[in-house]
Amino acid sequence: MSKKSGDAISRRRLIATSVAFTFASPAILRAQDADAVRRNTSSFRIHDWRDHFDQLGAGIIISDTIAKAMQHWTSDGEMRLYPTSVPMTDDLTRRGYTEVIEKRVNPGWAPTPSMRERNPEWPAYVPGGDPSNPLGTRALYLSWQYYRIHGTHDTRKIGRRSSNGCIGLFNEHIEEVFERAPVGTQVKLI
Repeated sequence: MSKKSGDAISRRRLIATSVAFTFASPAILRAQDADAVRRNTSSFRIHDWRDHFDQLGAGIIISDTIAKAMQHWTSDGEMRLYPTSVPMTDDLTRRGYTEVIEKRVNPGWAPTPSMRERNPEWPAYVPGGDPSNPLGTRALYLSWQYYRIHGTHDTRKIGRRSSNGCIGLFNEHIEEVFERAPVGTQVKLI
């Protein structure tokens, strides 16, 4: 074998290796992106209702303010998971046990006294059905005064710390929960 043919083989290998790497690079980059997504979603926690309640009763809602997700179990044990908005700060966040005491379609909204103090420019009342109404199309009223699980027309808020104390869902999600969660549904915010 001559030196020339050895050089040709080395060049061929070099070219073949370069071509293979060039075509494999997008796959390697996609795999790295997938790992990033996987790491992000692996931090998402799913809770077992039995760790928080003794029985399902009329149903259970657990809202995780860290994961920004809400789990809802019906009385027959079917569970669904929803992304949420959560309170902007820890001092606006109330945690613990409560329950659904009332349900309203197209609820009207009035800022709480502390909201009015922080934001005096806000309107005193926004009627239900108004696109600027922060409660969206449905609201579950909790036994804690001023606290709600409700929809929102501002979908940018979901997945963020953006509320003044309530738990917000996409309107289509709160409409689903509204139909499935009767008054008396047990609620825990963690």
